Amino acid sequence: MLQSRGNLFQLLDDNRLSADHRAVAGKVAGGERISADEGAWLFQEADLGYLGALANHIREQKHGDRTFFNRNFHIEPTNVCLYTCTFCSYSRLIKERKDGWEYTMDEMMDMVRAYDGHPVTEVHIVGGVLPQYDVAFYSELFRKIKQHRPELHIKALTPVEYHYIFKKAKISYEEGMKQMKEAGLDSMPGGGAEIFHPEIRDQIAGGKCSADQWLRIHEIWHEMGGRSNATMLYGHIEKYEHRVDHLERLRQLQDKTGGFQTFIPLKFRNKDNQMSHLPEVSVLEDLRNYAVSRIYLDNFDHIKAYWPMISRDVAQISLAFGVDDIDGTIDDTTRIYSMAGSEEQNPAMTTEELVKLVRQVGRKPIERDTLYNVLNDYTDVVFESDKEFRGYFSLPVANQ
Repeated sequence: MLQSRGNLFQLLDDNRLSADHRAVAGKVAGGERISADEGAWLFQEADLGYLGALANHIREQKHGDRTFFNRNFHIEPTNVCLYTCTFCSYSRLIKERKDGWEYTMDEMMDMVRAYDGHPVTEVHIVGGVLPQYDVAFYSELFRKIKQHRPELHIKALTPVEYHYIFKKAKISYEEGMKQMKEAGLDSMPGGGAEIFHPEIRDQIAGGKCSADQWLRIHEIWHEMGGRSNATMLYGHIEKYEHRVDHLERLRQLQDKTGGFQTFIPLKFRNKDNQMSHLPEVSVLEDLRNYAVSRIYLDNFDHIKAYWPMISRDVAQISLAFGVDDIDGTIDDTTRIYSMAGSEEQNPAMTTEELVKLVRQVGRKPIERDTLYNVLNDYTDVVFESDKEFRGYFSLPVANQ
């Protein structure tokens, strides 16, 4: 029962369900928050169809059948990094510099200019950590992007990068984020969160900013009126209780600031990294994780499935398990996930392809900007390929 869009209220009347099943379903139906213990129980005990019914109920209460995407492109300044995260297939250590890339300011601006005349709304900038990519460098880069294309939304850098460059510059997080905002930063992506619990974080991402530092930088950004995303890397050495701990810390900060927009679970992929001996979790586990995340993070508006990581097919199925956003057209050659063995080795989709992917599973494709302002509703848009297909069978074409 993968593509469950079951009725939550039917569950409440199902005497075959245990008291625990009915209690959690009752909380979800009543809009009540579940506890950490209940979150762990959902991960450990609840069957997938039940989780799908609960998560889909919340998804449709918040968004109906609307499914969001945007038109974006990525810039990855470097894959050379000071840190040695065991899960990372992307970065190269400084001693392996010959195997990596380090783009100059001019090269990155050439990437921006390559999208002149294209209807992209966001540039997503994230990469490795190196000394030359410091506060002055990124401030200048953001300013140059804004000077060239003022309306382009800059979503850039994670707390991992900010922690390093602010420490190197001997400035506080508050001063550093103020400088980034003044230079043109519009929002922050959610990367670098990995797993917050120190028992796991120290093993897979030792040396990077701590969970408290990651959360504090987002908190400061939220206090400045900024919006950001959050992620969780799952499916490696963590246990369910570590996932619940991660979700709980995010939920608590969201209660405090309200600045998070979207939660993005990121699946561990085992290609060419120090954890390649670990098997990857199944698609069923992916769907379980999406569903529990949607149920637990009651104060997050959106749950995103990053389609290049999990495949187009699984992204479609996830829309019945709490997901309402499938990221963007990714009109570039982003390498962070393809190098880790993601399902999509050339992660790019045309707008038409993405729209049809959403419509195939009965959802309504909505183009958004980074802050979820609606730009275009593609629910009833007819493409030329639709006209050709319908004309072949002598079927009428709906008006746009």
